[in-house]
Amino acid sequence: MATLRNILFDLGGVLIDIDYQRPVIEFAKIGFADFDTHYSQHNADELFIRLEKGEISPEQFYQILQSSASAPVSFTQLEQAWNSILLDFRPDSISMLQKLRPKYKTYLLSNTNAIHHRAFSDMFENMVAELALDDFFDKSYYSHLIGKRKPDAEAYQFVLDDAGIRAEETLFIDDTRMNIEAAAALGFRVHELKKGEKIEKLVKDMNLI
Repeated sequence: MATLRNILFDLGGVLIDIDYQRPVIEFAKIGFADFDTHYSQHNADELFIRLEKGEISPEQFYQILQSSASAPVSFTQLEQAWNSILLDFRPDSISMLQKLRPKYKTYLLSNTNAIHHRAFSDMFENMVAELALDDFFDKSYYSHLIGKRKPDAEAYQFVLDDAGIRAEETLFIDDTRMNIEAAAALGFRVHELKKGEKIEKLVKDMNLI
């Protein structure tokens, strides 16, 4: 077996807690009764895929949502409802990233969008004032900036090519089964992080350091 040299992390559900039910509730309050049929952990319709690939701007996203709302709704209301999915960073997991870096190259691959990126970056700055989230990785890859998203093979291949790393030397950690399966098909070592499981325990269980 090839030597493990790299660890590729997901963000939501791995390093930051998220709650897919909260936006369902918040969007219902402003006239969207079936939000969960359009976006969830395991499914996203075309509008959200385009947002996560950076094909439309936040303003275009809001305008499209406004056109389908059952009552008048502002950009601010939409932003607040959309950002409600973000909870808190896991400080012990973030600290573990620093402990891993002397031994491994660490990378981040996240399906996200410009709205959430701005929100969680601000959250992280409030938690760790002297460092940005990206400072904890050799490189971060965000779907809306690279134009590719998991579980599409091209997203993983982009990371491999850009970082100059090999799949068989890389452990990919994600909390969504279809993303794990896609990475495994490309030769990555994988671990599906279960609900309640934390990076810091996984590192110890796998004897990574």
